[in-house]
Amino acid sequence: MAACLMAIGLHAQGYYTKYYGDKKMQKIAQGWLKSGHWRNGFGKADPHETVNAVDFYLQYQKNPDQWKALFEWLEKTDLLALPKGRTPIPGTSMVASVEDDTNRDLDQQRSESHYHHIDFQFVVKGSERFGIIDHYSSKPNTPYKPDAIHYAYDKAKTRFYDSTPSKFFLFFPGDWHIAKLKTDLPDQNIRVIVVKVDYL
Repeated sequence: MAACLMAIGLHAQGYYTKYYGDKKMQKIAQGWLKSGHWRNGFGKADPHETVNAVDFYLQYQKNPDQWKALFEWLEKTDLLALPKGRTPIPGTSMVASVEDDTNRDLDQQRSESHYHHIDFQFVVKGSERFGIIDHYSSKPNTPYKPDAIHYAYDKAKTRFYDSTPSKFFLFFPGDWHIAKLKTDLPDQNIRVIVVKVDYL
């Protein structure tokens, strides 16, 4: 009975990111995240509060060279001076998408997630609102291709977070998200650096 009530309670709260029940692993991942061992010299921004620490920790251990190259490139590159478009990240297969864009109404943007990539999103100019949708009340409404799937979701159960240039976001496959949403600020113009990181 207690387990049943707990399941009902969790369902009511929603499910927004992959859950890891291993308390020891959670503690290790949180300590690693706070230690900054992952930074490789990167000091321009910190992970947003929504970043799944265990996912980040595990993925970093599986592919450290990729992450080190990403953070080194971010630190050494003048991200505001880059031309709009695609910029290869040296020594890797990753490509940074430099996007000068305008935030839009929620109804104009689709939710998405990816199976084989992690969305690294760093808004370096302006503020972008991100939505993270609840898994329990969402269901796919398009086929999966090429590495994206979209969802019908409950707006009332969506959590919204505004970016600043002092934070970056990581959306793992368990983070079903909506990007480029209007904020409450007068200026909706943004520059965002988007990198697809391999999910192993």
